[in-house]
Amino acid sequence: MKITPDILYVGVNDHQIDLFEGQYDVPNGMAYNSYVILDSKIAVMDTVDQHFTREWLDNLSVALGGRQPDYLIVQHMEPDHSANITAFLNAYPAAVVVSSAKAFTMMKNFYGSEFEDRRIVVKDGDTLSLGCHTLTFVGAPMVHWPEVIMTWDSADSVLFSADAFGKFGALDAEEDWACEARRYYFGIVGKYGAQVQAVLKKAAALDIRIICPLHGPVLSENLAYYLNLYQIWSSYGVESEGIVIAYSSVYGNTKKAVELLAARLQENGCPKVVVNDLARCDMAEAVEDAFRFGTLVLATTTYNADIFPCMREFIQHLTERGFRGRTVALMENGSWAPMAAKVMKGMLEGCKELVFAEPVVRITSALNDASREQIEQLAGALSKA
Repeated sequence: MKITPDILYVGVNDHQIDLFEGQYDVPNGMAYNSYVILDSKIAVMDTVDQHFTREWLDNLSVALGGRQPDYLIVQHMEPDHSANITAFLNAYPAAVVVSSAKAFTMMKNFYGSEFEDRRIVVKDGDTLSLGCHTLTFVGAPMVHWPEVIMTWDSADSVLFSADAFGKFGALDAEEDWACEARRYYFGIVGKYGAQVQAVLKKAAALDIRIICPLHGPVLSENLAYYLNLYQIWSSYGVESEGIVIAYSSVYGNTKKAVELLAARLQENGCPKVVVNDLARCDMAEAVEDAFRFGTLVLATTTYNADIFPCMREFIQHLTERGFRGRTVALMENGSWAPMAAKVMKGMLEGCKELVFAEPVVRITSALNDASREQIEQLAGALSKA
């Protein structure tokens, strides 16, 4: 696949995988992207997962058309991109590896060698000439590993963006970019918003017409749309108007309370109400929703003098990723010593710029007139907000 006359796609689609990084459900597979820049000298951008060595090398051979590559540029050391460094160097013994100093240390850890006899160490701002194409390396530490570099090709105005601007899903899957890119971003990159912001500032100074990520499709149209979403996500802004209710329920009573609240919010004209049963939904999608919308309702039971395990896990996902700048409402259920609201609020204490809505809904085993009235009041308060 041609990206430009001189840049070819040589990546692979993985439909064998069920869980990406051992935890993210990927029903439409994954793409491991690799590219070739053909010039007086030839640069290969990253490798692919270990299960696709032969397919990738075959793709690469076709793209090279009998020529020999000069450089393998390693932007990111996660094994889904770096697993075939040794296989590449065995196939092309004259080629040189180009990467950051930290990446070479990781190569020793992963593959037993830092390739001291055939490497070029680069840092932010360094350049590499291929002939007509000059590559400028952009340091992107902690987006989302410390060794990451991105690469800008000034000739074709292409940014090779490592894991940034990636998404779940193989390239032959038809699906909405934003949905799977958002789930990918907040699951994998979300903690490092400040670092993403720093890279976006560097990118603003570059002429970028095409973005080539390591996962997902090449982006070549309406780049402002993708850049704006990354600006919102990395600054923890609110992307869409709406309310997310995340809940767990043991015997169905908390679920009934949530359903009543959702119905009242919809009757009050709330633009979007999303309900996630944390025991059954895709946890990564629930996390995605919490960062997408401006209001979050947490509803759970007191459990072992704490909160239900899936709710604890959910809140931990939020706090680990820098959850901030939202309105949060609490609903608790407890038969004899309800304390879920206290525990949930305590878990969120370290989050910045949260506003806690009133009232806190307190259910003692099952809904009654008092708890129904609290739900009515909370629905009114959230609707006005």
